[in-house]
Amino acid sequence: SSGINAEYGGYESEAAIVFATTDKAKKHKGISAFIVPKPTEGLSLGKKEDKLGIKGSSTCVINFDNCAIDEGSMLGEPGMGFKIAMKTLDAGRIGVAGQALGIAQASLECAVAYSQQRFAFNKPISQMQTIQNKLADMECKIWSARLVNWHAAKLKDEGHNFTKEAAMAKLLASETATYCAHQAIQVLGGMGYVADMPAERHYRDARITEIYEGTSEIQRLVIAGNLLKEMCM
Repeated sequence: SSGINAEYGGYESEAAIVFATTDKAKKHKGISAFIVPKPTEGLSLGKKEDKLGIKGSSTCVINFDNCAIDEGSMLGEPGMGFKIAMKTLDAGRIGVAGQALGIAQASLECAVAYSQQRFAFNKPISQMQTIQNKLADMECKIWSARLVNWHAAKLKDEGHNFTKEAAMAKLLASETATYCAHQAIQVLGGMGYVADMPAERHYRDARITEIYEGTSEIQRLVIAGNLLKEMCM
């Protein structure tokens, strides 16, 4: 096959999952999934993209130039690619929610630690009501998102449908990560804007969680669509 695709972790991974059309007449039911090991003749990686955040994971273009693979490389049955992709997205949203919660928690811990060390008017700023309000809001949002994500993971483990819950978890956790990273910088003030402190990294890393595995706008569509089906049955 020939073509171009994009991949996260392109330089670190040992294989790529590639979705390709195997029967154009069947439209989305004519898409199949393949496991392509690296290196494979005809597969090459483009330059590492210089991203805003998550710099520990490379992102690059994958180029295919007369790349031939055997039938044994197909993942699942022919035409199952779209279904595999959708199931992967559902599970992946739980994972991204976990990532986002880690960023949110790290932002909160950074803010708490700094607020106890930074003194103003002869007392740590953690004793000031405005700072306490920010810390309280961060803690509440983190636990709200965490509990929804645990619920989505439990449904998945038990074999139930979890599409709506995974979207809810991903939406809440990603927006919580962005909120907490923003508030951490506010607590740190000017120090939150310098690279010597972790707050600015959390701010940059949080942003992607609202984009990949489906944007926040897409999550809301998934949630509303499933909700309407449930309520109108």
